[in-house]
Amino acid sequence: MKKSTNTSVNIHKGQVFPVTIKRLGINGEGVGYFKKQVVFVPNALPGEEVVVEATNIHNHFAEGRIKKIRKKSPHRVNPPCPIYEDCGGCQLQHLAYSQQLVEKRDILIQALERHTKLDIEKLDIRPTIGMDDPWLYRNKSQFQLGEIKGNYIAGLYSINSHRLIDIPNCIVQHPATNQAVRVVKEILSDLHIPVYDERKRTGLVRTIVARVAVGTGDVQVVLITAKKDLPKKELIVAEIQKRLPEVKSIIQNINGKKTSLIFGDESLQLGGEETIQEVLGDISFELSSRAFFQLNPFQTVKLYDEVKKAAGLTGKEKVVDAYCGVGTIGLWLADKAGEVRGMDVVKEGIRDARKNAERLGLKNVHYEVGKAETVMPKWVKAGWRPDVVVVDPPRAGCDETLLDTILKTGAKTVVYVSCNPSTLAKDLNKLMKKYKIEYMQPVDMFPQTSHVETVVLMSREETQK
Repeated sequence: MKKSTNTSVNIHKGQVFPVTIKRLGINGEGVGYFKKQVVFVPNALPGEEVVVEATNIHNHFAEGRIKKIRKKSPHRVNPPCPIYEDCGGCQLQHLAYSQQLVEKRDILIQALERHTKLDIEKLDIRPTIGMDDPWLYRNKSQFQLGEIKGNYIAGLYSINSHRLIDIPNCIVQHPATNQAVRVVKEILSDLHIPVYDERKRTGLVRTIVARVAVGTGDVQVVLITAKKDLPKKELIVAEIQKRLPEVKSIIQNINGKKTSLIFGDESLQLGGEETIQEVLGDISFELSSRAFFQLNPFQTVKLYDEVKKAAGLTGKEKVVDAYCGVGTIGLWLADKAGEVRGMDVVKEGIRDARKNAERLGLKNVHYEVGKAETVMPKWVKAGWRPDVVVVDPPRAGCDETLLDTILKTGAKTVVYVSCNPSTLAKDLNKLMKKYKIEYMQPVDMFPQTSHVETVVLMSREETQK
């Protein structure tokens, strides 16, 4: 986020003023300047001239809302979702999809400009790979449960508020997850299962999580409850299985803490199987309720093919799959690798990864529970040095110790898969001590939102070997 050179913002709350929008910010908001001070304007687009009312004043910037659009972007469209502005789950439905892809590449460039000293003109930053049909793609929903005047609702909290928005049909969610949430909500209401109240800390069911395996049609439902004791458990399971025969796995997860985290530590299998089976390309994966899996299976194939292309495997290489989840990337690469080793802190994910490898008959993969920054140095110390390191870290980026370890391994190639341009840029700064960037390939995993995924190919500088 750019800071004003002034020590304080010379704008007051409620002030109305004109702003020309220069670019999109990392959260999809329009960014402009008034009297050399940064103003963030949700729903405004680059090139637009808008009249803005200041809503929040911070030390180095202001936030505002559009009062009037004087000059409209040619890329502005009417968002098809009726609760788009209330919900906040999507940020870019008002921007034509072809232009979303252009702006996402620009969001990546902005992060590089802000956090690195790279010469952007000399970098090979490729056009964003988009989705053929950018709707109904998310394979997992996590909708909070609420109650208004005796009616059960399920959805997301409105942006910057604690007001729950009912979302009976989300147009970026796969239809199977929408259907599962609607029906499970009805069942809980019919059986009078109490809804958890965050303020009073009373009631029971907090969240309905629904995941669909797009390749098989299998659905998993997880009820997040504040306590272990779930009344009418057998009835709930029987009704779900009767009304939703596609549900192959019903899980209860207990989270009694006052936290924004969805899942607690304990899960119980209520009905059906413990996992559901997904298929990507020629590979099938077993997914347990807490295991990480990409949320857009349609684009995941494109993403992983880009990782495979970047890794440039010949069949001999030792590959590390850091932050491996259920082993998706490593298993995608295994047919072209000598050996793949992966690690993750979620033990259910590693258990799934091992099962997936066993079911696929792969003998050249090995998975361990633990932090990448702990496990990888142990392997290196034991004399196992990777040729290729693939990292797919969470939004916070790679741990410093892992980056140090990568620099020490002597691996010829690093493939960095990023879901956050800012932390990617910061991590590249460190890796560039011994690696050079060959190219960067943005991939749109979340159409209609401001998120952008990037595959970066880095090769070890010859002179620094």
